[in-house]
Amino acid sequence: MSYEQISNDVRKEALDLYKAVPEVMRSFQGLMGAVSKEGALPVKTKELMALAIAISSKCEGCLVFHVQNAIKHGASREEVAETIAVSIEMGGGPSTVYGAKALAAFDELKGKAK
Repeated sequence: MSYEQISNDVRKEALDLYKAVPEVMRSFQGLMGAVSKEGALPVKTKELMALAIAISSKCEGCLVFHVQNAIKHGASREEVAETIAVSIEMGGGPSTVYGAKALAAFDELKGKAK
């Protein structure tokens, strides 16, 4: 399955969840919107931080979402690779598996972003 397909599946499932618990999902979207604004940290940095957490949490849907947003905000492959390295430092062996997925997702999705 491609990372683009994973992204599409996650979006569909999130929409289904939104319909089931709209108040909760609106609140969560509000939180995401507030955190995703430019502030003391640029949005790109926040997305790379979220990517590191997604890797160490072993959440494939999350890592695809944050790779897409990191690309949208101008992250380079080198920045993603360093983010993966930090996640490996903090998360150990499992982060190498999900870090590799994150890098593969970046390579696939960046190619489609051109």
